[in-house]
Amino acid sequence: MPARPATVPIAPISYAGSPLDRADHIRTSPEALAQLRGPGARVLLLDGLDPVLTSQDTLRWGDLDAVSPEAELVFLGLDGEGTERRACFAPVPVVKPGETPHAGPASWSAMAVLSHEELAIYGGARALVGWHARHRFCAQCGSETVLDKGGWQRTCTSATCGVPHFPRVDPVTIMSVEHEDRLLLGRQPRFPEGRYSALAGFVEPGETVEEAVAREVFEEAGVRVHDVTYIASQPWPFPSSLMIACHAVAKDDAITMDETELDDVRWFTRAEVEEAVAAKTERGEAGLAFDAPSQSAVAYVLLKWWLDRGPVT
Repeated sequence: MPARPATVPIAPISYAGSPLDRADHIRTSPEALAQLRGPGARVLLLDGLDPVLTSQDTLRWGDLDAVSPEAELVFLGLDGEGTERRACFAPVPVVKPGETPHAGPASWSAMAVLSHEELAIYGGARALVGWHARHRFCAQCGSETVLDKGGWQRTCTSATCGVPHFPRVDPVTIMSVEHEDRLLLGRQPRFPEGRYSALAGFVEPGETVEEAVAREVFEEAGVRVHDVTYIASQPWPFPSSLMIACHAVAKDDAITMDETELDDVRWFTRAEVEEAVAAKTERGEAGLAFDAPSQSAVAYVLLKWWLDRGPVT
């Protein structure tokens, strides 16, 4: 797959760039992990899967006494330098029946105020503890599983099974589609009023990223594309996706919308996209033609990249 042109800058990617040292060499040592769970260790406080913020709109941390002694703790990594290094953990919550793993009001509010680095810490923690909360039983034999390797594995407790399970990441393609200096954008029923975004869909077994881009665009909009180009990627912890942002060129502009997936899909001119992105960037508001994606979403990065690249001549 062609990479994006190196001369076009990419806007900051939310949920990326965590300052924590993941310290992989410590995960496999129960003794080293036990030593880290002592004075000075800190625990990321969560309300279920949502972040708990201080009055200064930063992540709230506590010590080990802030969580139940029976709580499963995931080792997030080490923070700081030299003798000031501290071990960071996050508790595995109990997921209530019917509770959604997707972003809710508290998470969206946090996206608007947390620093880039803190948002990355929270995103990694949420994806990891959410996976643990949903995988307390072995998918092979149904026995209980226990947290292992500092939280980067769960192990089946059955003596005859003992299968290890590892945190999953689901690849999702998200793509800007261009035709004669216009972008194809769609809206899902769950979007806020007026919101349009890049089309997206999960990569299916047995296909490449390029094939997933072409299939999803055709399934949702009836548009055939070519020249798929990789732009950027984003970890998206709702619940545990890796968004693979691409750009593609449409063979024509005829649309046949999948009404089971989308409320609307249409072409927007460069001027309309530019005005909508400026309204979102400068005022956090909807544009005249449509409401652009949140700045924390890689879809916003795609639109900004396309505008910064300029028309293809």
